[in-house]
Amino acid sequence: MNGLPHSTPRAKALMLWLPAAALAGLACALPRIPQPQHYHEFADQRTIFWVPNFLNTSSNILFVLAGLAGLRFLHSETGRDSFLKPREALPYALFFFAVILTGFASGYYHLAPDNDRLMWDRAAITLALVSWFDAILCERVTLTTGLRLLPLMFTAGLGSVAYWGLSELHGRGDLRAYGLIQCYPILLIPLLLRLYPPRYTGDKDILTVIGLYLIALLCDFNDRRIATLIEMISGHTTKHLLAALSAYWVVIRLKQRRIL
Repeated sequence: MNGLPHSTPRAKALMLWLPAAALAGLACALPRIPQPQHYHEFADQRTIFWVPNFLNTSSNILFVLAGLAGLRFLHSETGRDSFLKPREALPYALFFFAVILTGFASGYYHLAPDNDRLMWDRAAITLALVSWFDAILCERVTLTTGLRLLPLMFTAGLGSVAYWGLSELHGRGDLRAYGLIQCYPILLIPLLLRLYPPRYTGDKDILTVIGLYLIALLCDFNDRRIATLIEMISGHTTKHLLAALSAYWVVIRLKQRRIL
């Protein structure tokens, strides 16, 4: 994807942020979306080696391994040489750190699933998503723009999780803000690739990351169906496998990409 070189910076910004604003408006117009009562009742609740919900709990080690692999690459000589500017590595470092946090937070949640533990899981996932989104912003728009927006995106992401948690405490659970933060990277990153010219190769790998994550969410939605079909593994465990692979694919892209 080579971007739209003949568009002005202002026109590109409008084409990017108008859909973002429209998506936010749509979320506000929708009725409140409560947390499903049965959400914590996963299909696979087997206790193995005295570990509750063993596969859903233990599969989170893959997030930790993916995050560690990413941090190791960033600190290698090859990793340092893979960026035009050293500060471009910052959002990637935050992404890999958040992926590690996701592994621990999700494992903690699955030991005894409830809303309080789920907040930690969703906070870590949100930090990973906004960090990766910001990394692509830094690469496609400008480094200054991306780094300036990073604190705002962190605040918005964590705020969406806090809002959901508080709404649950008051008996008016509302997932709209959290869902919006989940949607933004998935919808806006392909638009970024279309609007702005690349400085690195690897756009197909970026789309692969998104595709794997979407399939992971689909598997989660079909948790019981997959458990019934395959028996040995549930849809939620499959989600962990694919989402961890999605995170590791970011490492693959960084290793394989070239500066244009």
